Amino acid sequence: MKSTVNIIGSGFSSLAASCYLAKAGYDVTIFEKNKTIGGRARQLIKEGFTFDIGPTWYWMPDVFERFFSDFNKSPEDYYSLEKLNPAYSVYFGKDDQITIEDTLEKITIAFENEEPGSSKKLKKFINQAKSNYDIAIKDLVYNPGVSPLELVTFSTIKKFDQFFSNIKRDVRKEFKSDKLIKILEFPVLFLGAKPSDTPSFYSFMNYADFGLGTFHPKKGMYEVILAMEKLAKELGVTIKTDAPIEKIVVENGEYKGLISNGKTYTSNIVVSGADYHHTETLLEKPYRQYSENYWTKKTFAPSSLLFYIGFDKKLKNVNHHTLFFDVDFDIHAEAIYDDPKWPENPLFYASFPSKTDINSAPEGKEAGIFLIPLAPGLEDTPELREAYFDKIMSRFESLTSQNVKKHVIFKESFCINDFINDYNSYKGNAYGMANTLTQTAFLRPKLKSKKVKNLFFTGQLTVPGPGVPPSLISGKLVADLVTKHHN
Repeated sequence: MKSTVNIIGSGFSSLAASCYLAKAGYDVTIFEKNKTIGGRARQLIKEGFTFDIGPTWYWMPDVFERFFSDFNKSPEDYYSLEKLNPAYSVYFGKDDQITIEDTLEKITIAFENEEPGSSKKLKKFINQAKSNYDIAIKDLVYNPGVSPLELVTFSTIKKFDQFFSNIKRDVRKEFKSDKLIKILEFPVLFLGAKPSDTPSFYSFMNYADFGLGTFHPKKGMYEVILAMEKLAKELGVTIKTDAPIEKIVVENGEYKGLISNGKTYTSNIVVSGADYHHTETLLEKPYRQYSENYWTKKTFAPSSLLFYIGFDKKLKNVNHHTLFFDVDFDIHAEAIYDDPKWPENPLFYASFPSKTDINSAPEGKEAGIFLIPLAPGLEDTPELREAYFDKIMSRFESLTSQNVKKHVIFKESFCINDFINDYNSYKGNAYGMANTLTQTAFLRPKLKSKKVKNLFFTGQLTVPGPGVPPSLISGKLVADLVTKHHN
């Protein structure tokens, strides 16, 4: 008889794990608390507009290719990708922006125009970042975070010092222009920590940005979720929605089953892709590996205030991805990491998928997604959301020289309370646990429970870390561990 696996959650890591486990011969069932699958990568459809609620950046296409190729498929079998040009633009003030185009050659020209002599330094920096990327993506991140020795390879020994310097120091040593510094420090925000707390080794994110580029799946990131669902079902995976988990049943230190909607579902193994902290609250106290104190001391990646807006006209002076860095980056970072509070003058990011994709908005209209990074655990009220909407819209109008407030057909918001309600997210974080030096690899919460036999974890609070490509990898890692420990 086939061994059975229950999986909690249906985000990227859970779907990836389900595919690998089904391929390995397990009978797999996914339990998703929400009405639709995808975890944080869900969709909002309203009045002819379509928004990705969660991730909007498609980076590291090679990781997606590697995932699908493990099943003799390719992304093209399921969705079509377009490389964005420009990848994104960054506003530093009115009539003051830098555009990042789709090749390193073009980007070096933009750098040289901003700071003479910087193009040479950029090429050197990106070469180093590529070398780190090759080691990280081909080697390191596909390790299960079980032992410190995973970090010790012939390639990493040569880069050992890079775990003890940081991105901020490296960038500022080479570049003088504040604008270029901000652009080079921006990608590590995806890893959830300040550039000063992110080891130099993670410069591989800059290679992902400048070397590989930014892509858009036609019809949005949700197409990747639908592709993984299709693959999972082809492999025999069962998916249950509207199926929240009330309890993980353990007897004598061994996992026995899940209780969902009052009914018990037994299986040989359980993998949780739900929030790690939340998953442990489904266990009786003696079976939890990490105390509340453990979680409060960890550095969590930011939460976010998001707006999904339907505009009744096409907007000008913006690209598909547009960053607004016209205020002090360090002061906003302090409000996230050092002294958690709502930032006085927030940086924000905006995405206009309808600039690229006709499926995102009705003809002649624009779909806009606006994101303000926030500290997790802050108070979240309708009044605060409204105040910040006004704040960023006024700046947006002024910076892009157009009137937009009176062209809003509708707006929906999503913030800390929604991350908690919809995803059981710890303190309402949006991206998981930050990749700081003391939270890297084997120092992150473990894929395999030390206290409950046959209980495993996957997703952005465990290895390798935050982001969509790492979540795909996390699903593979946990599936490998299950097959290794269970057979």
